This record gives sequence, C-alpha cells and structure tokens, in this order.
Amino acid sequence: MDLLNTLVDKGLRRELPTREEALAVLATSDDDLLEVVAAAGKVRRQWFGRRVKLNYLVNLKSGLCPEDCSYCSQRLGSKAEILKYTWLKPDEASKAAAAGVAGGAKRVCLVASGRGPTDRDVDRVSETIGAIKEQNEGVEVCACLGLLSDGQADRLRSAGADAYNHNLNTSEGTYGDITTTHTYADRVETVHQAQAAGLSACSGLIAGMGESDADLVDVVFSLRELDPDSVPVNFLIPFEGTPLAKEWNLTPQRCLRILAMVRFVCPDVEVRLAGGREVHLRSMQPLALNLVNSIFLGDYLTSEGQAGQADLDMIADAGFEVEGAGTTTLPAHRAESGGGCGSHDGGCAPCGEAPGEAAPGSAEVPAARTDLVAVRRRGAGTDLAPNA
Repeated sequence: MDLLNTLVDKGLRRELPTREEALAVLATSDDDLLEVVAAAGKVRRQWFGRRVKLNYLVNLKSGLCPEDCSYCSQRLGSKAEILKYTWLKPDEASKAAAAGVAGGAKRVCLVASGRGPTDRDVDRVSETIGAIKEQNEGVEVCACLGLLSDGQADRLRSAGADAYNHNLNTSEGTYGDITTTHTYADRVETVHQAQAAGLSACSGLIAGMGESDADLVDVVFSLRELDPDSVPVNFLIPFEGTPLAKEWNLTPQRCLRILAMVRFVCPDVEVRLAGGREVHLRSMQPLALNLVNSIFLGDYLTSEGQAGQADLDMIADAGFEVEGAGTTTLPAHRAESGGGCGSHDGGCAPCGEAPGEAAPGSAEVPAARTDLVAVRRRGAGTDLAPNA
C-alpha cells in the first residue's frame, strides 16, 4: 500500500506526515489492519527496538475533584463508586511505589486529583519524591498534579522529579464540550511550564469520547507541536456515574489504528498504551506492543488493570523485553537534545479539515462491555496489596 510505504519512509526520517495521510490511517479497513500494524511496527522498532518501558501509577489522593471533566470518575458530581481518600503519607506512597518497581517498573507516576496543587501540596509531593528516590535507586518519578502555578515546576524539579504529566486529552475545538472549569490553553501552559523547568514533558490524549477522526488528528498534531517526550494514549473507560458512561465507541481494530496513527505522527517519542487497554483491546493487546514502546503495569487510578504478571507474560510471549533501569528510553538524538519530536520541518499542519469517513468493511461497535470496568479496591488508599 503506497500510503503505508510513504508513512514508513517518513517515520524513519522523523518527518511529519500530512494531515490527509494521518486521516487515511484512521480510515483504513479491517482487512488492511495487519499491514497497518506491520508498517507502524517498523517505525517503532527503528527508534525503540523491542523494548517495553513499564510505568506504575500511585494515586496520591483519590476523588473529590472540583473540576468537571466529563470522562473522569473523580470529577465534581461523579456518582462512580470509586475509592475516595485524602493525601497518602510519603511512607505510604513510597511503599506503593516500591511494589511497582519490584514488578519491573522503571518510572513511578505520582497522581493527585484536583485543579492543581497548593504550595503545601508541592511540599508534600516533594517529600514523597525524596522518599521514593531514597528507597529505589535509579527510578524515574513523574508528577501529575493538575494545573501548575508559577514556580511550582521548578520546585518539583529541585525535589527530584524527572517528568511532569498533563494531557491535552482532546482537540482544542472540542475541549469545551468535555470540560468547562478550565481551558485547553490552561493545559498547554502547564506543559510549557514543565518544559521550562527542565522536566521531561508527558502529554497525551483520550480516545473514545465521541470525537471524530479529525479531532483525533488535531490533538495528535497539537501534541507533536507541543513536543513532549512521552505521549500516553488512553481509551475512555466509561464509568457508570459519569456523563460519558454510555460512550462505547471503540473496537480493538479502531484502537490499533489510533495507536498506529500516533506512532506515524510521533515516530521517535515514547508512545505509552495507558488506561482502557484491557477494556477495549482485550485479547488484541499483544498486537499493540508493535506500535507502543511503553505501558502501565498493573492497576490505574480508579480502575483495575490485568494482573501485573499477566502484563509481563504478554510482553515476553509477544517477543518483546522489559526495558532495564540502565537503558535510556529515548533515542540518542532526543536524549542528547533534551527531548523534542525531532521533526525536520518543525511545523504542524493546519487543522480544520472535514472528518475522515469510515472505511467500508470496518467492524461495527460491539455491545458495551461494562463487565470489564472494575473499580480499583486494592493498593494505594486500602489495606490490600497492590497489583504489580
């Protein structure tokens, strides 16, 4: 297929595809799916070999968020029956992190619900970072605390944080339909603050919220322009008790096409398969390892993932290997320059074209699999052992 040959050539040169090419990936038929995966897999192996980086989430503070993000089980007014608790003590968070590191995680992601941290919250997280680093030599720590105020990114960097996560989630044009208590521009500004402080930026998206193909391409092209080192791709977990509980729009094939498109647009970036993979990819998760080079181990913030050992078995059975602590994740040209997508043209195509049409022969969306949405009842904030 000429499209795929062109995209592979561009990916190996770190050249940005056109918007039309990205839309065309999303519009490919299920009959062509394995060809799409194989093509994107060539780009993934060029920059990351067969390594898979493991990340582990620690939910420092769960629920009770004043923001109204429609996709989130921790949102204002959420009726989802999730765990709710205030800040974990540094020793509790460090103990939770140690379970993930013991399971093979190279990065620990410290997440707290809320609009953004107070200065006291930054102090608290700084103590937690110190405790984790003291007990786990060489571990990377990424903070995800919401919108940052001036100087907070610098303080987190001084405390030992390596990265900061703040996702764009969806396109700028549809952001107001998802969230009203803050803006898309607020999110972009926080990523810029993290980058200015010398933190490795981590920013991604959520697919499956009813967006069009054009929306998906918009947000991924915006991410390319924003230039993060890591791009997490989440698939909506439609929690009962949230506004998007009925949004079951994804098939495993659709998820794989989205991941392939992200890889072609961000060829040398850490693309992370994040929340919702078990719910929407199901038995086709191993195929996704040909597209992504990073996953979360075990559970997520408010939902349970598959067993940590099952993750490790899946990686080994698919012919991949867990990335060791002594290995640099990013390709040399990115690591040496402090990150960046490495695009030769440095630009981002303009947005606003019409959505791509569904390809003939694409599978219909199956019935909702609410049985696969399991609320987390173990690990951080409970007396039960974590899943790692």
